[in-house]
Amino acid sequence: MRHKPGYAAVLSVLVASTIAFAGPSGGNIGGKVTYEGTPATQRSINMAKEPSCAQQHQTPILTETVVVGSGNTLQNVIVYISAGALDETSPPAQAVTITQKGCQYLPHAVPMVVDQELKVVNADQTSHNIHPLAKINSEWNKAQLPGTPPFIEKFGKPEFIPVKCNVHPWMHATFAVMKNSHYAVSGEDGGFNLPKLPPRTYTVSAWHESYGEQSQDVTISGNETKTINFVFKATPY
Repeated sequence: MRHKPGYAAVLSVLVASTIAFAGPSGGNIGGKVTYEGTPATQRSINMAKEPSCAQQHQTPILTETVVVGSGNTLQNVIVYISAGALDETSPPAQAVTITQKGCQYLPHAVPMVVDQELKVVNADQTSHNIHPLAKINSEWNKAQLPGTPPFIEKFGKPEFIPVKCNVHPWMHATFAVMKNSHYAVSGEDGGFNLPKLPPRTYTVSAWHESYGEQSQDVTISGNETKTINFVFKATPY
């Protein structure tokens, strides 16, 4: 079959454009989350009423509502593209997992995409219940006995959802249900990275369960790395 003159050149341009837009490369937005002021002090948790959990910790664990590091870094901040990225038409195939172990929710901050499977695991020798206090999605509360298999749940709408255990009042976590998978959770060093972003302008938001949310606009024009930082005003409560 013969193509019209110029077909190969046009096809080459179209393929190159598609690769540039949808390929594995792309821009990156990274940075660090810190605080200024006086953060809330982490408190020791007494698990004496649950010996099977207490014996899993050589030293008492601390509350995780505010977790800070050296250099005024702030951990467990969910950084995500709140505008500019396309909503995902189908959720990732791999489930997100939250594990109840040592009477803690692991991890503390659990981002996921709308309708992505959430696998809930009880790795303890005691009963737990997981109670997401949803307001936009349906609220539910499920008990989970020791030795029972994981169960699966989903959330159909974007929302930040606080989670608690009605059996162990010190257990808390956050489910962050997102429109897309462009998100990260700040680590001990406060760092985050949002990779593989096609050229355009994005709104990047940072959300913390105690100190609220703030946003910045960032323009990606190619395979570049843009650095932004978020600074939260910390208060001791």
